[in-house]
Amino acid sequence: MRKSILLAILALLGLSSALQAEPPTATPDEMAEAQRWAGRFDGAIEPQTGEPGFSFLYGGKPSAELLSAWTFQRTSRRLDAQRTEHALSYEDPQSKLLVRWVAVSYNDFPVVEWTAWLKNNGKEDTSLIEGLQGLDVSFPPDDLGGYVLRGSTGDHNVADSYAPYEVTLWPNTKKTFAPDGGRPCDTAFPYFNLAMPNGKGMIMAVGWTGQWAATFWHRADRGLQVTAGQELTRLYLEPGEEIRTPLIALMFWEGNDVVRAQNLWRRWMFAHNLPHPGGKPLRPLLTFCDYGFYGWAKNTEEGEKLFIDELTRQGIQLDYWWVDAGWFPGGQGEWVVAKDRFPNGLKAISDYVHERNMGLIVWFEPESAYPWSITARNNPQAMLKSMPPEPYGLELLYLGDLKAREWITNHIDTIIRDEGVDFYRQDMNLSPLSYWRGSDAPNRLGIHENLHVQGYLAFWDELLRRHPGMPIDSCAGGGRRNDIETLRRAIPLLRSDYQDFQGHPQWAIGNQGHTYGIASWIPYFGTGVYYNPQQTIYSVRSYMTPALGLICDVRNEEVDWDLYRRMIGQWRQVADSYLGDYYPLTPYSLDEKCWLAWQFNRPEQGDGMVQAFRRKQTDADSFQAKLHGLDPGTTYTVTDLDTSATIESTGRELMDRGVSIPVADEPGAALLRYQRKQ
Repeated sequence: MRKSILLAILALLGLSSALQAEPPTATPDEMAEAQRWAGRFDGAIEPQTGEPGFSFLYGGKPSAELLSAWTFQRTSRRLDAQRTEHALSYEDPQSKLLVRWVAVSYNDFPVVEWTAWLKNNGKEDTSLIEGLQGLDVSFPPDDLGGYVLRGSTGDHNVADSYAPYEVTLWPNTKKTFAPDGGRPCDTAFPYFNLAMPNGKGMIMAVGWTGQWAATFWHRADRGLQVTAGQELTRLYLEPGEEIRTPLIALMFWEGNDVVRAQNLWRRWMFAHNLPHPGGKPLRPLLTFCDYGFYGWAKNTEEGEKLFIDELTRQGIQLDYWWVDAGWFPGGQGEWVVAKDRFPNGLKAISDYVHERNMGLIVWFEPESAYPWSITARNNPQAMLKSMPPEPYGLELLYLGDLKAREWITNHIDTIIRDEGVDFYRQDMNLSPLSYWRGSDAPNRLGIHENLHVQGYLAFWDELLRRHPGMPIDSCAGGGRRNDIETLRRAIPLLRSDYQDFQGHPQWAIGNQGHTYGIASWIPYFGTGVYYNPQQTIYSVRSYMTPALGLICDVRNEEVDWDLYRRMIGQWRQVADSYLGDYYPLTPYSLDEKCWLAWQFNRPEQGDGMVQAFRRKQTDADSFQAKLHGLDPGTTYTVTDLDTSATIESTGRELMDRGVSIPVADEPGAALLRYQRKQ
């Protein structure tokens, strides 16, 4: 009622177009639910009587039975205007095992998060610690029906990476998720949305850059139990040693609008998780990489400059120039510039791109090394071997070794400084789990993984301390390492290595599906698109992302530069919209007979965009897109970026009746941009 009165008043004043649609925000009930959960660690619920949010066995006894008898302390401190940290500590008077439960509550989102740390403060080895879970919570039995669990698959460099799923957890149903091989997003994805029968919901992230496992067990008589942690822990701690659980982040929501909940999650990710290089929010990025046209260890200073010069001549302005694998001699671990191909070092390239208002991205893979490399020769005590042996002989640099971590940090830091690197790109093509577990003693299962994960995060934290504002790319054989701890330090320039080298339409369809699935969870991501002379428009639009990488052989005289520039210009027109709210407009499908479409909306700015894809065997030559998140009383101008044709409609009309999107080509793609009429 109040809004309709306000609309009438503004209309009389001629100001109705100034109204903004209301963005997704937390309700008072959602904030209250988060505060209720925060009572576990802020003092509202005494930890000796309340259910702890984590668990483990110590000497064969459950932690829930032990902690109430241990020495307990609580501290709190404000981290900033929106976050408060709470630290609860429990210490065993006999063994001096110290358990710290470090949690954060938020004032602006219905979110709580925590990590548990276990440290041996005694002089002897601890008793056996088993089944360490960062999350162990239960929900009471409910007669209303099953719980609905939603999520996406992880990346495995295939078309259906990030495919959404929906599972109903009926009574006596148990579902466990875990990645393959120790990278956290390899086939499984550590992000979940659990809808309760009582109309409440919980989005959960497991922040562990290793082998995690999450189990949802609906026992009819005891309700739903949710656990998540490092998949395998059965170990003792030596004096002074410390391990940790995954970071657990929980966001609470109510109602039946799952898309609204996911957009609230996206906004929390932007506000409190994704990096802010130089203290500024992330912006869309345009990059270029010529690696695919030279190959491993074949690029040269002259070759890089040839590509840069041609792009400059064609008027294509990039944000970053990307030097990928092979700038060093030989293979991984030999982190020195190949002077036979780069006689003036990479500094010659960084100076060259800086003169053209670009930054320089350089590829590294610091955890992988050949036995003959300088990495292995300088850190023999820290080189782990795979069990069974890795076929190419690669070893894993164990970042749980402090000396090794200091060495690789100093070495890469020197390259970054001396060569003028602006954007640090880290890859991880090994599956580390076989290295970690192959190095564990029988009564120390999980120790190498736990200490390596801590070292990996500490390595990045130190690089960022030395290079404030430097972006980091989180590549790991594609998008296999994008847990929330990683994403607090880095962005995924390549959400997958599922790349289109030959222009086959199925590759484009797969990448459409990647955007559809990943956008609900990770709001900032990138990929690279090879120039496709047969289907340039369909191809580029299928790969368009907030961080778009261009891959084109500029030496090819058949490149249609006018069309290429037009595609890049259209991306720039809509790129900011990718940072808004996300609305799928069709069901997920990789079927060539189906349309696929989505909308990205920025209610505060009053603009957004729609992408629609007509596949090769789709009969209908148009799609009716009903939009979301608009202000019903505001007039919007909708523009087809191919034809420049425009229509004007109210937000109510665009949401109720929608807009017709014709696409004549099979396959074909449409790109619409809309703006609030001024």
